[in-house]
Amino acid sequence: MGGRGQHQFSVFLTDLLIDKESNETASEFVRRKIRATVKDPRTAELLCPDDHPIGTKRLILDTDYYETYNRDNVTLVDIRSRPIKEITPTGLRTTDSEYALDAIVFATGFDAMTGAMKEIDIRTDAGISIREKWEDGPRTYLGIMIAGFPNLFMITGPQSPGVKSQMILACEQHVDWIADCLQYMRNRGLCRIEAEEQAEAAWVQHNNEVADRTLYPLANSWYVGANIPGKPRVFMPYVGGVTAYKKKCDDVAVKGYEGFRFDVGGEAQRFAAN
Repeated sequence: MGGRGQHQFSVFLTDLLIDKESNETASEFVRRKIRATVKDPRTAELLCPDDHPIGTKRLILDTDYYETYNRDNVTLVDIRSRPIKEITPTGLRTTDSEYALDAIVFATGFDAMTGAMKEIDIRTDAGISIREKWEDGPRTYLGIMIAGFPNLFMITGPQSPGVKSQMILACEQHVDWIADCLQYMRNRGLCRIEAEEQAEAAWVQHNNEVADRTLYPLANSWYVGANIPGKPRVFMPYVGGVTAYKKKCDDVAVKGYEGFRFDVGGEAQRFAAN
């Protein structure tokens, strides 16, 4: 707070992730702060966000992260311009230098949002796998179910807010929704639920339209699978907000789980008895 006769102003930009000009204002503010903190100008420039709108990748929320680069025993190596060629008995070698290291910590990224599901190699009776279904990118209804894969619920799957929200909140919302759905089925003697193709297609389209109204797809982030060679570039999370998403899920449930189809089948009696 300012003292007597002084005034302190705060500016809140609410369109950082949808307007390039507004985003550049924030990006330049951060770049100035980095340049003021990191003493070596070349190192500071390497650390400045300049190849993506700020916020479209995970932000560095640090405790003395940038100050670390001022230490005499810390060196920043730009492996974009000088890639790692090999691991050596004493460390590693880039295209122009060799570095002696006591330990190497590998941080290679992860196949976010779809990788784990595809690795399980889930298949239907017809033989189709999730890997085949998602060959051109994930397709889900609400990020909860996949058309063609009955009785397979997902928690914070692709095309749900999940990673773009508070994960505990997202998990709880999905678990509660799925539990209510199972109770709905039990009360009616239903044993099979499956997302309809049309509902899935509409949700995928909506997810893409919402993402395309933002700056998120402009970044080479794991949100679009850019860290996995050969992975289709598709923006995977739902960024329309948790409130709008929960309202949609609740509306679907109120309308008798609109977009899903149910079957009684031979297992209905056993399902109802458990």
